[in-house]
Amino acid sequence: MADDFEPRPDFADIAVAHWRRERPDLDFTAMATLARFARLYIVGNRRVEEVLAAHGLDRGEFDVLASLRRTGSPSELSLTQLADVLLITRAGMTKRVDRLEARGLVFRGAAPGDRRSLRIGLTPEGRALVDAAVTDHTANENRLLSLLGEDEMRAFDAVLRKLLAALDERASEPT
Repeated sequence: MADDFEPRPDFADIAVAHWRRERPDLDFTAMATLARFARLYIVGNRRVEEVLAAHGLDRGEFDVLASLRRTGSPSELSLTQLADVLLITRAGMTKRVDRLEARGLVFRGAAPGDRRSLRIGLTPEGRALVDAAVTDHTANENRLLSLLGEDEMRAFDAVLRKLLAALDERASEPT
């Protein structure tokens, strides 16, 4: 567990030490933390992508299938809703949906009550694939964070939530 962890200088400490030597006039307080966070994202993302690749999916494809699956029956959303949920452009979403449709994992169909509006839905094959992938994905995510104790995990989550809320709030403020 992390209680037994004794930190040794790492890549971030070394970079900050070098910067402090070269630019003692600057405050580098946040640099090491954000560098570790960036490295955590890169390393963690690689491990997530490995699990998804074992199911023949990339992260973007998984995100579409998972977004549809977690909405519940009938597991359908409009292209705009999917793009908004995944924070990508409609053009980018169209490309993802095209790839998934060509593989028989999703379908496009008219929305009930409005034939001009399209819905994207999971096929039975898409549902089976995303169910298998999310089973392995959640096990992998739990494994990645298993070095943290319960209290550490709650604290880490709370700090991330606080930081993201503040950054999201600042991003929506007029400049």
